[in-house]
Formats: sequence, structure tokens, C-alpha cells
Amino acid sequence: MLRPFVAYLRVYEPLLALGDPPDERLREAVAAAKLRRAAIGEREQHMWLKSQVAAPSRLLPAELSDGRPSPSLLNDVLVLGPEELPSGHPVEGPFVCPLELRARSAAALVTFLGDAHPALKNAVLDAGGVSADRARSRTKAAMADLTTMAAHTLTTTWTVPLPWFVLVDPDERRLVLGSGPNDPTRELSWRVSMSDALDRAGEASELIEAAFGESGPARVLSQTRQWLESFNPNSVVELDYGGLVQLFADSILDSDTTAEEVHDILDALRTGNVEELAELFSELREFWGDLAAREHSN
Repeated sequence: MLRPFVAYLRVYEPLLALGDPPDERLREAVAAAKLRRAAIGEREQHMWLKSQVAAPSRLLPAELSDGRPSPSLLNDVLVLGPEELPSGHPVEGPFVCPLELRARSAAALVTFLGDAHPALKNAVLDAGGVSADRARSRTKAAMADLTTMAAHTLTTTWTVPLPWFVLVDPDERRLVLGSGPNDPTRELSWRVSMSDALDRAGEASELIEAAFGESGPARVLSQTRQWLESFNPNSVVELDYGGLVQLFADSILDSDTTAEEVHDILDALRTGNVEELAELFSELREFWGDLAAREHSN
């Protein structure tokens, strides 16, 4: 079974940042560390499908029939141990990234209710058997699940926003090809300390805004930086291709230099090398264009 074609930007906080002391159920979940990164997309898909086939159906995944969060609120966590931290990280683990599926789904629903065409919005609400006011009330309650001002995970489908690569050190790449595209251990990811991610984002923001203005990539990077600032300064940031690794042959995934090219773009901005900028952008468009075409065909 294919994993959803979802990529992730995650923040893992020190356990004590999630409560002092943390909830005992959270401590037990962290000690067990049962959830694997490669299975996250399937877990989220399963929880959503479960919410829709329940009788009555749930407005949001990972919640009970009365609207309270399910036990997965504290059980669904990703954990980094000391051996998985970026090199030179000053603080030992465990570091924890809560899945927060109910709250993240609530945030997505709030955006939908605010942006969707009235006919589409009403059709969705009618199918769920809830009014707009009731949906807003339930989503507000779900957002209270969060232990910080923001969820610990950002996701995109079919692609990775290029500004995300600004945060990482290209040399810190973790690549596991496994036995092929469908191997559940297949992974391409980077992990960096929060301080390094914020420093890189700050410097890159100045370069990109000076060259291209405050829209486009500069806006994405600014929003990402604000999101990162919501968390403990000793946290770890992870960029994970997630299910996208299924879309690349071994040779292509192994030779992927997107992170290097994004950092080369920043170097070209520093030196004003317009020709190199054009060449690098052309190479990135070619590499990621195939995925854009697949998304369109799907």
C-alpha cells in the first residue's frame, strides 16, 4: 500500500517543554516510542477514515463521539533519542513531536470555512450534519489541544517548498534507500538545531526580500520563521520527504541536490551572480516539475 504523498516539516521539543511535569500518559508514550516516521501518513489516513465510517461520523479525526479528544492525543508522538540528534546539539533527549492530528485538522477546517465558496462549504457541513457555528465551536475546542501557540508539524503534498531547504545543512542529509520505492524504511530527511534553523532563516529572509520583495518565497520563509519561534529554543527541526520518496527511483533520490542548490542560490544572491541564479532556478524547476505534472494528472 502506498503511503500518502506528503512531506513534513516538524519540530521536536524537549519533553519538559510539553508540561512540567509532563502528563504521565505522555511519558509512557515517549518511553514506548511506538510511532515510526515512515508510518505517519498511513496513521493519519487511518484516523481520518475511522472518523468518517464511525456511527455517528466524527467532525474531526482523533476525537470521541462527544467531541472530546481520543487517547491518541497523548499517545501519538514521534520521539528522537540522543543518537538521532543533529551533530553538536547541546541538549540530550528525549525530544518529542506530538502528532496533534485533531488540532491540525481543526485548523484546516477553519481555513476551509473561511475561504471556501458558500455552496461548497454548505455541502460539506450538510454532509457532516453540523452547522457552521457548531463546526467553529468544535474546531475552537480542538485547537485547545495544542501545548504551544502552533502545531508541531507542517505538511505539503506532492512537493517540498523550496524555502524549507534554507533551514537545513545540506551535509546533514539522512538517506535510506532500502529495497526500493515501496520499502517502508525508505527515507530522505535532515535534522538541525532550532538555533541554526532560525539563524539561517533570518539571513536568508534579508537576502530574498532584498532581491524579490516580500511576496512569494520571502513570505513563505517569513511565515515559517514565525512558526519556528513558537517553540522551545532547544528544539530540533526536521525536514522529511515523507511519502514523496516513493516517487523517485533510487538513482534520482540518491543524486537529489535540492538542498545544495537552494543554498547555492543564497550564495548567488550574496554575490549578485545573476547567471548562476537563472541556471539554478532552471534546474530546480526541471527536478520538481515532474512531481507537479503527476499531481495534475491525479
